[in-house]
Amino acid sequence: MTLDEMVRCLGNGNTSLQKLATSIVFFFCLSDVSCNSVEQKIYVELNNTVPCVRLLNATHQIGCQSSISGDTGVIHVLESESDLEWPLSKGPNPPYMVLLESSLFTRSIMMKMKNESNRVAGVAVVVPNTSPPEFSPHTTCPNENTGVYSDNYGPNLAHCNTTVWNPLGNGLSYEEFDFPVFSLKEDNETEFIKQCYLDHNRAVNGSDPQYPLCAMQLFSHMHAVTNTPTCMRRNDINFSINPEMVCDPLGDYNVWGSIRPYNDTVFGHKENESVVIAAARLDSRAFFWEVSTGAEGSISGFVTLLAAAQALREVTHKAPPTRNILFAFFQGETFDYIGSSRMVYDMENGKFVIDLDNVHSILEIGQVALHSGTNLFLHSDPVSRRNNTVNDEVKNLVNNLQSSTTGLSFLLVEPNVSQPLPPSSLQRFLRAQPIPGIVLADHESAFNNRYYESFYDNAANLNLTYPSDFSPEEQLEFVTETAKSLTDVATVVARALYKQAEGDKSLVNTIKADPKILLYMSNRSPSAPEYYVGVAMSSTPTRLVQYLLANLTGAATNLTQSQCQKPDELPNESRQMYSYLWVQGVVPPNSTQRDSFCVRASVRLTKAVSPAFELGEYASKDYSTWTESRWKFIKARIFLVASRDLEMLTLGAGVAVLFTSLLVTYFISTKADVLFSSTREPASAAY
Repeated sequence: MTLDEMVRCLGNGNTSLQKLATSIVFFFCLSDVSCNSVEQKIYVELNNTVPCVRLLNATHQIGCQSSISGDTGVIHVLESESDLEWPLSKGPNPPYMVLLESSLFTRSIMMKMKNESNRVAGVAVVVPNTSPPEFSPHTTCPNENTGVYSDNYGPNLAHCNTTVWNPLGNGLSYEEFDFPVFSLKEDNETEFIKQCYLDHNRAVNGSDPQYPLCAMQLFSHMHAVTNTPTCMRRNDINFSINPEMVCDPLGDYNVWGSIRPYNDTVFGHKENESVVIAAARLDSRAFFWEVSTGAEGSISGFVTLLAAAQALREVTHKAPPTRNILFAFFQGETFDYIGSSRMVYDMENGKFVIDLDNVHSILEIGQVALHSGTNLFLHSDPVSRRNNTVNDEVKNLVNNLQSSTTGLSFLLVEPNVSQPLPPSSLQRFLRAQPIPGIVLADHESAFNNRYYESFYDNAANLNLTYPSDFSPEEQLEFVTETAKSLTDVATVVARALYKQAEGDKSLVNTIKADPKILLYMSNRSPSAPEYYVGVAMSSTPTRLVQYLLANLTGAATNLTQSQCQKPDELPNESRQMYSYLWVQGVVPPNSTQRDSFCVRASVRLTKAVSPAFELGEYASKDYSTWTESRWKFIKARIFLVASRDLEMLTLGAGVAVLFTSLLVTYFISTKADVLFSSTREPASAAY
């Protein structure tokens, strides 16, 4: 509606009233136009922030959240743990928004603030560009309640009784905080916040700071509460046409492929089929949402397996082994083995291309990038090895691995003491039935990874360093020591898998991983993408591994892009046996166009969502029940806050103006016939 139309709607008979209405319309129009600029003058929006969000499982909730309208507090920069006295007891202007460096982001400090949450409005953690000596917000015994060890299976090995795998874990990621916790980058925004604190909030000579004070407001209200059964029940209550969901199950897709293809429409047991599974995990996590880099925790394992798969392509085409080799990349393993438990469930229930009886043995690649000295370690399950058949096959797999190190600079050894398997996908297979298996890792007992499941498990943790004068293009061609090391590990894995699958022994020593494959993946992967499993199916890491595995193990075809999308219309092509992926390819020299082509590969995606949600058992003790709360928006901003007295004075003045305006309006309304009357000429009579 235009301004003229708005005025005409008020009537045509009173010029003075029209003028008054026009003035009112102009006032509100100007108010609306200027409202954004006023807000910008009051608030400074913070753009480089990442929140801690709420997660839930069968029994409780963890993570952080703000109130529905956001939480506001006066900023206090924490300089040491003893400085906590100010926001927790001495400070005269609670609640406080505590800004602290990452070195002070410890369990001790966070729990003290949690216990005094009525004086703490929130926490902002400054994440530096360099890493601290150690930091792991995960537990000391990852996935301890959903692995194979329990009161019924190796009770003396359960709950990390013999080996504490992550002794540096402080458990912060599994605590619940009733206030928002955000991370900030060490950049200009953070310096601006600190300067605002110094200018307005810092006490001088023991005196209290004077108003106005610098304050911060954090918005991260979570919709889900209590636990997964509660939030899933609320999801099912539909009182509107567009019901609002409050939480979603964590999940994604597993990526798998095999050297001999399977018909993906024929599920269940395959007669006379024996399969060696080579596995790795895809996901990681951190305290803050979607900053999970997982360089050592997950990337080192899956890039090694990808390189091993590529090293096997030529030899398996030339001399196919007796047994098939299936490469499996599991999503959601951080959260109680979501991906591996789903594959085992599907195998048990005839929903996968093979079943558990077809599985001959399993080789899992764990954390392998930080081995100190010349040894990597072969972990096995001491309980299942009490079965002579299983023990013999484990010994055979150990021998195949150890004999594959010829010409390389390290050895593969078994731990000196009897101990359980480290946290691994193999444990979920062993829960179903005794299967021979080995977990290859760079640690004998406790993790070498000082940043397990934290945002510091990044490229720097793998020592991916380059000469200072190298350009980004030169860095991509530079073979780091980490890439060399992982290439050797991939070579060993590929050779051992070929032996385990009963391939031609005379060709084993010809199998070598390509350092360029590890060079590309180790140089690129730790920085991007992000490896938190999340709730968005088919995430970037999943698609990345799917396309990499297809390119490294599949075959390029002459199909056009349209044919690649509909291969079943062509003879000798079948979507039931293969997947067809259109890839961009590289840009040739002296060209600007990529050489795109269609890849045919036996690579598939299968759901990595916990069976608990398939079965509707939201309080399951056998499967993962993790969900992520939904929210409307995440936001952080700072501003200057006036004293309480000034706020009340302003409110009182505003109320007085309001009532005065109402009285004036009432008076004008009652006297309108006098104030706005106009003399009219008498109408001429008509005869």
